[in-house]
Amino acid sequence: MSQTSQTLMPLDSEESPSSTPIPTSPNPPPNSTSTVLHLSFNQDSGCFAAGTDHGFRIFNCDPFREIFRRDFGPGGGIGLVHMLFRCNILAFVGGGSDPRYPANKVMIWDDHQSRCIGELSFRSEVKGVRLRRDRIVVVLAHKIFVYNFADLKVLHQIETIANPTGLCEVSHVSGTMVLACPGLQKGQIRVEHYASKRTKFIMAHDSRIACFAITQDGRLLATASSKGTLVRVFNTLDGSLLQEVDLTFLNSYILMLHVSKNLFCSFVYACVL
Repeated sequence: MSQTSQTLMPLDSEESPSSTPIPTSPNPPPNSTSTVLHLSFNQDSGCFAAGTDHGFRIFNCDPFREIFRRDFGPGGGIGLVHMLFRCNILAFVGGGSDPRYPANKVMIWDDHQSRCIGELSFRSEVKGVRLRRDRIVVVLAHKIFVYNFADLKVLHQIETIANPTGLCEVSHVSGTMVLACPGLQKGQIRVEHYASKRTKFIMAHDSRIACFAITQDGRLLATASSKGTLVRVFNTLDGSLLQEVDLTFLNSYILMLHVSKNLFCSFVYACVL
């Protein structure tokens, strides 16, 4: 584990693409194609990052366009990539058939220095990472670690039920932090309110949790189960159920949830044929 020395700078530019070329590796292989290994939105959902078997790419959502690229070449597989808003700091975990880093390490990458400025090592594979300006959250199969971003000191450890997909969400309003993660029971969500030092357990579903999302201030939680027919919205402070939407008519299961700034809940689903 090493400390980070952060200098935050915009990763993209407001200039037109023609005047700001997208960086690539010095000698990219001709006619090369990349396989996408992971996708993640940044904290305000204004853009998203794609980890590939050769590096990573950054895309703006509206208007949609590629704004940044870093190709590491062979041996550059990035299995998890997470942005810190739109700045030069990202978190990587190696992945794919030829990973750049081990699957049990989280690497803090400063793209303006083109090097890693910190790393976190674990005894098992990293399943997920979440970033705030002041915290790094690392998700393992049965445990979650919360670190201080400035010195990478561990602040909190949470035991969870088996969590193979790395489910975990954090709020992004500065000054307060709310973390939601699987509890120790099937269908249960654990919510940590760090400002008030309160923990709330919410029995969201009877079946296994498939995905969930929280608002940027952490006040609302949207959940979906592995059955994929119900989306429920809860108050994270008292655990009360505020709304329930039945999606049985879609004949589908939900893969991803997102709660926007205006509290509109959207989702990605896969149809059952």
